[in-house]
Amino acid sequence: RFPGGFGHVDPDFGTAALGDATVAVASRLAALRVDALTIRVGAAADLAMASPASTKWPKLAPVSKEAADAFRYDPLTPRRATARRAGSTFCYDFVGLFACHVGAAGGTFEAEELVWGDDAETTLARAPGRAPGGNGIGMVAWHCTMTTPEYPGGREIVLVANDVTFQSGSFGVEEDEFYATASKYARSRGLPRVYVACNSGARIGLVEELKPKFKVAWVDEKNPQQGYEYLYLTAADYEALPAGAVQGAYREVGGEKRFALDAVVGTKHGIGVENLRGSGTIAGETSRAYADAFTLSYVTGRSVGIGAYLNRLTSRVIQMRQGPLILTGYQALNKLLGREVYTSQDQLGGPQVMHPNGVSHLTVEDDVSGVAEILRWLSFVPRVKDAPPPCLAATDPVDRPVEFVPSKAPYDPRHMLAGAPGADGRFLPGFLDAGSFAEYLAGWGKSVVTGRGRLGGIPVGVIAVETRLSEQRVPADPANPDSHEAIMPQAGQVWFPDSAYKTATAIKDFSGENLPTIIFANWRGFSGGTRDMYGEVLKFGAMIVDALVAATQPVFVYIPPHGELRGGAWVVIDPTINEAVMEMYADEAARGGILEPPGICEIKFRAADQKKAMHRLDAKLRMLDVDPAINAEAIKAREDALQPSYLQVAHEFADLHDRAGRMKAKGTIREVLKWKTSRAFLYRRCKRRLAEDALKAKFAAVGADAVAELKAAAGPAYDDDAKFVAWAEGTSAKIVVEAALKAARTKDVAAKIKDLVAGLPADARAAALKAATA
Repeated sequence: RFPGGFGHVDPDFGTAALGDATVAVASRLAALRVDALTIRVGAAADLAMASPASTKWPKLAPVSKEAADAFRYDPLTPRRATARRAGSTFCYDFVGLFACHVGAAGGTFEAEELVWGDDAETTLARAPGRAPGGNGIGMVAWHCTMTTPEYPGGREIVLVANDVTFQSGSFGVEEDEFYATASKYARSRGLPRVYVACNSGARIGLVEELKPKFKVAWVDEKNPQQGYEYLYLTAADYEALPAGAVQGAYREVGGEKRFALDAVVGTKHGIGVENLRGSGTIAGETSRAYADAFTLSYVTGRSVGIGAYLNRLTSRVIQMRQGPLILTGYQALNKLLGREVYTSQDQLGGPQVMHPNGVSHLTVEDDVSGVAEILRWLSFVPRVKDAPPPCLAATDPVDRPVEFVPSKAPYDPRHMLAGAPGADGRFLPGFLDAGSFAEYLAGWGKSVVTGRGRLGGIPVGVIAVETRLSEQRVPADPANPDSHEAIMPQAGQVWFPDSAYKTATAIKDFSGENLPTIIFANWRGFSGGTRDMYGEVLKFGAMIVDALVAATQPVFVYIPPHGELRGGAWVVIDPTINEAVMEMYADEAARGGILEPPGICEIKFRAADQKKAMHRLDAKLRMLDVDPAINAEAIKAREDALQPSYLQVAHEFADLHDRAGRMKAKGTIREVLKWKTSRAFLYRRCKRRLAEDALKAKFAAVGADAVAELKAAAGPAYDDDAKFVAWAEGTSAKIVVEAALKAARTKDVAAKIKDLVAGLPADARAAALKAATA
């Protein structure tokens, strides 16, 4: 009830309001390590208390007054506390976080836990209504269904998580089998698979029942310092063990029958090398999953050994501030080094290490923010593998001009993409839809900017070039007293080993997410100095070509205003690398060529050529050339005076060879664009390519000539992007295309039958054809 009698609040309404308030401070609750929360509302008997329920956290669920009066901890509270101590959130509570974020955006979220669907434990099945916390192993998974702005009709994902409260989240044989099966479950359905990581690596163990039983055969029983010969069991202890639990042989020593141990096998599966075999299995499965579906990892707490590799193998990684990725603990390294060198896991694999080296795409402060970023990433991802990208209705007019104009002076390329305030304080929109750009891999390869955004509602991957000076920092190694931090400056508009690798990685990831890619190409070339050649810049540059060859979605290369693309930088993104998906454009103020004008003039328009031009064009020199012997000094003086001007002329002449007009005339680009209208042009081109490629795939599937069939079906509309899209989205296209596909399918089948019966005798051929048509 409101104080002062302002009316009555319905309990359900009040609980919902309190739940929303709790969600608003969820990050603070997580930071304070709040494991349980109770709120009493009023004192009247008809009002209730609210407390968190697992898979609903931090939402509040109403309970009776009696339960409120006899408040006691949720049975899962100790497990929540254990997860908090590991720096994470209880795995079942992640479901609640997803539900909160999806609900805040106006959607719905439901999760059904996946459990073994058969006694042989080979398949998984949904278990609706299964109580949280019923897992008997350190791995859990859910089949989640949600409605989002991109998919109001619903989309599905598979969520897999370590349970750090079960044997520290370690990977045993059962965990490995469950993880692999859950991954295959997602892969077979083409569903995005999200892995929430917090673990301690492969599980280790010993045969505990042998610890109090084994004995030692000392070299000298009275002087153990001299060492031992072997470990053994008494005959009685050996015979009491199950067959095969140990390996060895009997020995007779002083009348005593001993079973000398050669190997300890044990009866419990999952304490040693078998766990490593399982780790190899899930490593291979994760690699295949990246190729077959969308994979994303969220590192919520420390992830060790195979846990770290699984995150890397998913390729896309979001890392929480308290979630180090390590191969071994810092204590073990200190013991190996023989001194206290490292003081925390973060020194080995915290965000300050994994974000700058490109393992982590994104870092967040807490799990509440982490789940928000997972959902944001999913908003760019198709519902299932090979589906078209999730397009939204354009909220930012497609035909608006791109008002932020890249300058000749160094600028922040993010402003070109997302917009920025102008000199007068007015916001100047960039190329992408307002507010849609999300940068990823920002800490790595800083001379290149990569991210995802929307163009007229179409999700796209973007790659832009840093034109300003950036730095690569390599930290000192505490284990080496002589090492020190290295700061290496990196010039703008140049590919370095890290930024070339970053570019190839981004192209590969975008293609795997079915995203069209736009590359704002502004590179003068690769850094080819000794350090960078040793740093494998050539290898990583070649990887860009490999990524483009494998690309399956449209790739648009656009040289922006005052941008330039030269030498090897042009070569590795030329559209002939994959003509089926690539197109290249240049702005009217862009440049492209092998060398920059000063460089080419050093070779092809040297000082002697410049002097020839002076004598051809300068009136005074032409007069002096009448008697060059007498006027030698005057000629020299005149040439020296004209040299700076004619050097500029030479550069201008060379620059004229690099203009967009020549690129177009030589067929190296498709069109010359104007920056202000480039957004509208590339939106329509992208929309057309997506529609065209979808139809081509249908024709290719029946063995038809996709281009010829599509041209015939679309008619005159084929040569106009806007008309083609309008035709492809209309009902007439569906009718025409379906008829063409049916004819092409019939033709394909007929050709195959003809090939099959071609080698048969006439009577056998006639019989076969008669049987086929019966």
